[in-house]
Amino acid sequence: MVGWARGHRWFLGVLGLGAVLRVITMLGYRPAIWFPDSYTYVVTALKPRPDLVRPAGYPMLLRLLEPFHSFASVALVQHLLGLLVGVLVYLTARRLRAPGWAAVLASAPSLLDAYQIELEHLLVSDTLFAALVMSAVCLGLSRDIGWRTACGIGLLVAAATLTRTVGLPLVVIFACWLIYRMRGRVLMAGVMLAAAALPILGYGAWFYAVHDRVGIVGANGVFLYSKTMTFADCAVMKPPADLAVLCDPRPPARRPPAQEYVWSPDSPLVRLPGITFSEENDELAGRFASLAIRSQPLGYLGSALSELARSFPLSRPVYPDQEVYDYYEFPAAPPAPPGRYPATVGAERAERDYERGPIATRIVEPYAGWMRAYQDVVWLPGAAVLLILLVPPVAAGVRRLRPESPMWVLPWTTAVVLLAMPPAVAEFDYRYVLPAVPAACLAAALVAGKPSFRNIPRNVRI
Repeated sequence: MVGWARGHRWFLGVLGLGAVLRVITMLGYRPAIWFPDSYTYVVTALKPRPDLVRPAGYPMLLRLLEPFHSFASVALVQHLLGLLVGVLVYLTARRLRAPGWAAVLASAPSLLDAYQIELEHLLVSDTLFAALVMSAVCLGLSRDIGWRTACGIGLLVAAATLTRTVGLPLVVIFACWLIYRMRGRVLMAGVMLAAAALPILGYGAWFYAVHDRVGIVGANGVFLYSKTMTFADCAVMKPPADLAVLCDPRPPARRPPAQEYVWSPDSPLVRLPGITFSEENDELAGRFASLAIRSQPLGYLGSALSELARSFPLSRPVYPDQEVYDYYEFPAAPPAPPGRYPATVGAERAERDYERGPIATRIVEPYAGWMRAYQDVVWLPGAAVLLILLVPPVAAGVRRLRPESPMWVLPWTTAVVLLAMPPAVAEFDYRYVLPAVPAACLAAALVAGKPSFRNIPRNVRI
């Protein structure tokens, strides 16, 4: 009991400090910090329709908060979600008999990392995505797995997928986990799959009704094309004439980052007639990417691994360019205010319709300066993320944990998938790393003690 009380005291201290840091952030940067993706999210919230590039999960959160007419309220909710993730990590680790010190350390990156706090203050989907994923992971480690729990997991994974499509592989991960937990019985996995499929298929039907295309986004081919342009050699691929227009004559070492092939006007894909994400252009880009991967499988593997390695540096080098890199730093000067959106939304200031007041970020000192100074010191290096990921499998191997008690496997696999998917299908970005950290930390905490599924009965209640 003494250990429990000591662990709770330390955790409450860390949680309180995390809350104070978020209050300072909200005082220093009002009402929130804008990101290029933010404009699309807000327009989708005001005029609900499935976007070709990003699913509408995050805009639906904005829609729910629209009655407040305040982006500060959005930032507040996101900061609360960030705190919730830290609480989930700690409580789940303690419930599964992890030592108090390990549970507190596992929750600390979610609560105290300066880049995590800054990401919560950006009007982007990642904080909501991380909260949904961690909620599903914690449900997956529940003491009892009944049909309600399985439904809850499915709905959370579906919501995560409709927030960021990188969550889709988690449907398979959780299905396999439930089959394992049920000792090979597939009933609970089937319940989870059904609960996940209904929202995803429903959104797909909406997407088809609007765009006359199958899927939940219309950009998979485009982003995979941008990925393959980091290694694709048309001299090796020998593409047919219709695909050859997408070739870049420059050697891969002299090419820009992958994102430039999606957004830059110099991109061979962007120069094609029609919008970049039209069905014809997306299909053409997808065929080019498929040919590149088949023709140069080692080139694709090397590119994916080299991009994944960017998740684990000791420092934080600038990537993919200075502009994007600076969005993840607390700014010292007010960023440029949001501009008008295209004529497709009536050339109106859609963001102002949401806020009904000034929307440009205002920097208020000394609070903003305190957060900039904090960000210079307190953040989790990529090398530490790699070390945290290595702890569970190494500890399990050294201690020879019995096969029936690998509770760390679900959060660890979730973290690996979240880290590996973006470099595999598009590109690395620093903000894609942060949602994987809580799951990785939870996995590491679970191998610090001696957890066993004997403490978690496999009761199946239907």
